[in-house]
Amino acid sequence: MTTPIRSNSVRNPEDMNTAFADAFNSGEINNLLSLYEPDSILINLSGSKDKGIASIQKTLEELLQLRGNMVSKNIYCIPFENIALLRAHFILEAVSPDGKPIHLEGHTSEVIRQQSDGSWLYIVDHPFGADLLDRVSAI
Repeated sequence: MTTPIRSNSVRNPEDMNTAFADAFNSGEINNLLSLYEPDSILINLSGSKDKGIASIQKTLEELLQLRGNMVSKNIYCIPFENIALLRAHFILEAVSPDGKPIHLEGHTSEVIRQQSDGSWLYIVDHPFGADLLDRVSAI
């Protein structure tokens, strides 16, 4: 698989979580994939590691099937040289195939790295990494 074309690059690390929500809300998988380095890691809902774009794509395609609306707000961004640690609060509202409302909410933990062009990409994305384990297992 080739690396997705990045059309909307993140120029400030504190904007990464909003960029993820915007990419999700677009419904386009390439918008989401364009936020990740080729060998990055995404922790999926089962707690397993998806490593690399091809593996990450499968998980993100499942997420996109919810066809909901996401809001994600940065809680903190701690930059250090060309990396940054992020934490965000997200809310995802969607409707299940049987018409029932879905409400997912959590706190993320991410590490992003600045690229040679000045943009920022995920190297580690843990959507529930800042939540208590018992809360995540209840989802």
